[in-house]
Amino acid sequence: MVTESNIDVMILGAGGGGYPAAFRLARNGKSVVMADPIGNLGGDCLAEGCVPSKAVREASLARTWPDKYPLFGLRGTKPDVDWRAVLAHKDRVQALRYAQHRAQIEESSVVFHKGRGRIVDERTVEVTTEGGELYRYHAKHLIVATGSRPRILPIPGAELAHTSHDFFRLGADLPFPRRLVAIGGGYIGLETASMLQNLGAEATVLEVTGQILPGVDPKIARFLHSALAPRLRILLDARVTAIERGVAGDRLVHYEQAGEAKSIEADCVLMATGREPVLPEGLPMLGFPPKGTIAVDDRLRTMQPQIYAPGDINGRSMLFHSAVYQSLVVADDILSEGRGNKTVDFQSVPFTVFTEPEVAWVGQTEAEAAQENVPTVASTYSYRTDSRAQIFDEDGLIELVFEKKTGRLIGAQIAGIEAAQLIAPLALAVRAGTTAGTLSYMAFPHPMISEGINHAARAVGL
Repeated sequence: MVTESNIDVMILGAGGGGYPAAFRLARNGKSVVMADPIGNLGGDCLAEGCVPSKAVREASLARTWPDKYPLFGLRGTKPDVDWRAVLAHKDRVQALRYAQHRAQIEESSVVFHKGRGRIVDERTVEVTTEGGELYRYHAKHLIVATGSRPRILPIPGAELAHTSHDFFRLGADLPFPRRLVAIGGGYIGLETASMLQNLGAEATVLEVTGQILPGVDPKIARFLHSALAPRLRILLDARVTAIERGVAGDRLVHYEQAGEAKSIEADCVLMATGREPVLPEGLPMLGFPPKGTIAVDDRLRTMQPQIYAPGDINGRSMLFHSAVYQSLVVADDILSEGRGNKTVDFQSVPFTVFTEPEVAWVGQTEAEAAQENVPTVASTYSYRTDSRAQIFDEDGLIELVFEKKTGRLIGAQIAGIEAAQLIAPLALAVRAGTTAGTLSYMAFPHPMISEGINHAARAVGL
């Protein structure tokens, strides 16, 4: 039996691209139905990504505190690691947030299904729930926010590797990896290798390109490589060709480097080679590509104006906080019947890598601005001159990039402690077009690294 209904908005996916729009639209009187196979809010970010990985990461950082004890005149021993207890802490945080999200759903008028949606035509979606019920919805608007999944290298033995799902899902039960090999030197591979090394693992990162964090400002990538190299074995220009099972049940990762075939042993292999969009069934029938990203404009509208595609599925900015931002823009466009003035400024979305040390960036680099023939003035503030960084004996940098003609901030890169916190006000400054003059005459708290923003702005002389 099929239950059939006419509604205002159908949303496929309850992650960052889906649920913020759902609640805003419902609060404004729209009839909204949302379907997601996880059965709760948060998408992969909460299920196996941002939140659980950072719970493990913070546990790993807590274990490193004794390494700094001699600097402060303290003495103590480094704690042992109870891996199961670390995972239990991660599970506790996930369970807490899932309970919080269930309450949000119950308090709203949004109809939520744990299930998968199939697109029948440009305004019709069928949802099959976990229990086998079938619902058919005819919607004025469709939001496709089905997110992404780990990309798997098409190599022999790929099934022997694990992904972030296996490490960070609720109830994860992987044994602690004593010898980890991470395939991929992007943020997922580096973050996971860094936190597991802090917890006692030997970690190797294999990156196919000539730098970690491919595509990122080389200055930032070099800084992070130098900071991580004493702890992680980082191999560049290393193309992985196969994974095989060893005689003792371990793994043998084969790769090529400088034309030479090599291999490395591990008891755990992490496949961290990026993420790819997940397209809902039936979408290609509407003229969309069968795989890859969905093209959108700055209001997240697709080639069919009643269909929106916020979040990872469009590939523009594959970050949870960016998906939330995009979802709210979609809601505004629907509520304004396409006449609103809210658009997504992808340049002002910050990106943070939660390694130790952290790195973060927003907007354009000098090189990117030069490609667009935009004259710039840049200034770099060294942590070595910063009072708080000196307290912790930490190195790092803040680089600000200003448009020369107007003096407005168009980009920022940070490497070092507290980068993840510092990038937020700089993202706001990029979005608002804040000038070097304004930042120069801001009073930042002392002694905090945020003062470096003030110093760097003054140094450009605009």
